[in-house]
Amino acid sequence: MKPIRGSARAGDVQPDMNVTPLVDIVLVLLIIFMVVAPRLDQDLPVELPGIFNPDPDLKSAIDPIKITVAQAGEYHIDESQYDLESAVGYLITLHEVDPDRRVVLRADAKLKYGDVRDIFARCQQIGFPGISLLVGEKHKTGVLPPAAPPGSGQGESAPVPPPQPEVQGG
Repeated sequence: MKPIRGSARAGDVQPDMNVTPLVDIVLVLLIIFMVVAPRLDQDLPVELPGIFNPDPDLKSAIDPIKITVAQAGEYHIDESQYDLESAVGYLITLHEVDPDRRVVLRADAKLKYGDVRDIFARCQQIGFPGISLLVGEKHKTGVLPPAAPPGSGQGESAPVPPPQPEVQGG
């Protein structure tokens, strides 16, 4: 039988491509690029500013006015105590000095919604650009929130009632 033209003869060796050296070279190049690439961004040594070096002109943008409303109806603004009307007067003065300063409102959980809404609405009427409400962490139902440390001046935490079973209508 005659071999077909172009086909290998019975005694000829078939060349087989070995890809192992190619894979080795590609992996070495990959490692080289992984090591060199991060160093390409570091052309000039620069010490970047941190939070410890704020610009004094931007202090008001970083440091908002803190209003704390206690359960007894006391208003504390930046660690000074006021009644409602004098607190509003002081807030008007602060707004005239720096109209772009923001407000953070922190109120006792036992206060009525109307009391908190009153000081919130007055801050809006004065014209503060933003009023944020400071809240505590959300606790899982049935788990007691952490108690205040003794002598911290804060009241004891009230226990959270256990979850009620759901009643399905049918």
